[in-house]
Amino acid sequence: MRHAFLIHDDADDVGVAVADLEASQDVTGVYMNSGKTVGLKSRDAVPLGHKIALRDLAEGADVIKYGVRIGRTIVAVSEGDYIHTHNLKSARW
Repeated sequence: MRHAFLIHDDADDVGVAVADLEASQDVTGVYMNSGKTVGLKSRDAVPLGHKIALRDLAEGADVIKYGVRIGRTIVAVSEGDYIHTHNLKSARW
């Protein structure tokens, strides 16, 4: 089965789409540091290079990518949600 997204570290809350994902699509991701895979259903369309949630996150939760905090949720998100500026505040600003 071909993977649809990559996960950089076991601690990550998000994966990165390696193709455009459709809403309600069953997708598989691969952890780059271990090679293990995870399956989930995309709740939204996720463009190539953008983030998909690997687990439910409460409003105000830190979001981890590359094993580091990249931001904080501004609303609660669910596994399979598209993660972008509509639900994530960057840690940079």
